[in-house]
Amino acid sequence: MKKIRIGIAGTRGLSTIQGLRSIPDVEITAMCDLDEGHLKDASERIGGDVKTFRVFDDMLETDIDAVIIATPMQCHVPQAIAAMEAGKHVMSEVTAGVTMDELWWLCETTEKYRRIYMYAENYIYAPKVQLVRKLVEAGYFGETYYAEGAYLHDIRDLAVYPDGKTSWRSYWQLGKRGNFYPTHSIGPVMQWFPGDRITEISTFSPGIRNSVGLRQDSGTTTMCRTEKGNLLSIRTDCVSPRPHNMDNYLLQGTKGIFQSSQYGKGNLAGDLDRVSFTDSEEKCGGMDWEDLMKYSDLLPDRYKNATPEQRKAGHDGGDFFIVKDFIDALKEERQPELDVYKACEWTAVGLLSELSVTNGGRTMEVPNFRKNTPVGEMFTKL
Repeated sequence: MKKIRIGIAGTRGLSTIQGLRSIPDVEITAMCDLDEGHLKDASERIGGDVKTFRVFDDMLETDIDAVIIATPMQCHVPQAIAAMEAGKHVMSEVTAGVTMDELWWLCETTEKYRRIYMYAENYIYAPKVQLVRKLVEAGYFGETYYAEGAYLHDIRDLAVYPDGKTSWRSYWQLGKRGNFYPTHSIGPVMQWFPGDRITEISTFSPGIRNSVGLRQDSGTTTMCRTEKGNLLSIRTDCVSPRPHNMDNYLLQGTKGIFQSSQYGKGNLAGDLDRVSFTDSEEKCGGMDWEDLMKYSDLLPDRYKNATPEQRKAGHDGGDFFIVKDFIDALKEERQPELDVYKACEWTAVGLLSELSVTNGGRTMEVPNFRKNTPVGEMFTKL
């Protein structure tokens, strides 16, 4: 069988190396990065006969089949479009783009060139997220109707590079208002509402309270209404002084609740991901918490049977399975579950939140991203 040749753009893409190496018939043949020092270190880590490039378009002229884009977020759409025009398939890091227009360009390009596009939202692949999804499918929660997702990650130290130059994050993340990075919360949460989509959002914040001159809100809460009438609360805070908690989730249904652990590291480490179901009321004299992993038999088989090599890829196998799904989509010549339309819907929540929060929480309509969307539906409505 012909090997699938992969090119990686950006040194953050090195997180996929272990996963790619664990899949037969796949090889990394090219690597691109503007920083020559990072590029040299990355090529040594990849090993083999990997070719290195400073210019992305030069890498596209090689015989690679697909590109993993792990560059700063403002580069994602231009590079994805260039790759698909060059006949390459794409897996892109989050977020999908930085403007609403870019999202439409991305959809149109994917459709025009019939390339495979996968959104690399790796938080979806965390074992606990997958296990809750299986519990939803098995009916443990009854009808799910409310969820929360919070990405709490103090990145003020990333506003400036170690050499003292201003980081791209100072502009495209910490220099913007609104929920600039929502998909690590939205992606997992939307796994628990099958067949649904987000139709409108409103974003609120306590304003800009940081002392270092950043324009990013000191935390935002985005309320999302779905087509089926469900409600999501998505919180992002990357400038407040606090310990990290980047995967904080809650799911409420008519028959039970899931609450993720609150303290993954530090002095209070040891808190559990937990669930409570109404069918335990009679046995326990009332609802009480249980360890989520008590239901680990419902984990997808590939998680239960993951090899040590696959687990080594990161996130207890999650970083392997996201790469595996991309490679499987290439081999089977089909779009993956995390396709361009999901990428654009989830990214749009963040982009529209900028308008919402600067207009006192005004409700913004989220477009219905789908194949061959009519041009008349591609405009943001105030």
